[in-house]
Amino acid sequence: MARVQEPTKGRPIVSIIYSSLDALSDSLKALERKFGPVQFETLEIDCSKTEMYTEEMGSDLLRRFFSFERLAERGSLAEMKKICHKIEPNFADQTAGYDFRTVNIDPGILTPSNLTMASHRELNHRVYLKDGVYAELALIYARGQFRRLPWTNPDYCRGEAIEFFIRVLESFELAESAVG
Repeated sequence: MARVQEPTKGRPIVSIIYSSLDALSDSLKALERKFGPVQFETLEIDCSKTEMYTEEMGSDLLRRFFSFERLAERGSLAEMKKICHKIEPNFADQTAGYDFRTVNIDPGILTPSNLTMASHRELNHRVYLKDGVYAELALIYARGQFRRLPWTNPDYCRGEAIEFFIRVLESFELAESAVG
């Protein structure tokens, strides 16, 4: 019989799609209050799937990725999504009783073997966690590089994003060598 194994902790990651630099900055401050200080971040990445957000957030959207210094339990992904979902309306433009988001925050957890992101949208390749939150394996790390899956958002595979994920991955190795 196999023994139950406790998974190692992972590095919290957020993807923020935004239409307002002020909202990006303010939402990041709110995220740091919940997840701790930012460890690494990307430069702006053009958001490739803007059609899904155009009506609510406008066009010419940008995306940035952030990692946080404090490690997270891998079972905390659903709770991380709930936290992000509560932050988004604080920076929304309100018109006729409807919130038009200026930021879309999706959390994830990066481990030395993969990046798993959270979503409220059910799709056939996502696994239900709890409380309306689904997990999506976005990237795997194998044979010395990040590898996309058929459903991986193209933004996650751009040079700036991959360089970011590698920096975060290397932080695990640095932490292990400091302990050992």
